[in-house]
Amino acid sequence: MGKENDAPLIERVRHSDREAFRLLFEKFQPILFRNVLYNVQDADTAHDIVQETFVRVWDHRASLKPDLPFLGYLFRIGRNLILDAGKHGEVRRKFEADNPQALQPGEENPEESLHAKMLEERLAEVVRTELPAKCREIFLLSRVEGMSNKEISGILEISVKTVENQITRGLKILRKHLRAFTDYEDKSR
Repeated sequence: MGKENDAPLIERVRHSDREAFRLLFEKFQPILFRNVLYNVQDADTAHDIVQETFVRVWDHRASLKPDLPFLGYLFRIGRNLILDAGKHGEVRRKFEADNPQALQPGEENPEESLHAKMLEERLAEVVRTELPAKCREIFLLSRVEGMSNKEISGILEISVKTVENQITRGLKILRKHLRAFTDYEDKSR
């Protein structure tokens, strides 16, 4: 996902090339959508924000900078739209229970299943509400998208050390806020 691979497409978009724009959209829409969805917890709102993000990119295509990371640019627009939506009360906070790694019924006792579900919900809430914006963005790229620290560093134009520090910071915050759940697990064994 290097910026050097995107520079020719971005240059073409600057000159109103719709095919180049489509290619960038197809490449970056899924990761932007997952990032926005994690923040707003509503698929319809996330789709609207992602669509508006790309509309703004197209509307301001002449000012695109091919030498800058395109994903970082998308994240900044998306983050601003999320904040705008939140300020206007358009973001509905709800957690969607879709978890592709969910256990099949009968694999675990109901109490443990309930505890796991509660932990998952609490984890999502802590990431969404307690991690500072930049820390959350880096944490999601690392843990949800599976990107390396070097990839994140390149996309967001920050040092690898900053990425490492933000991930460490995020993990400390998560441990602090999830201590009640881990204490429960220790007592139940």
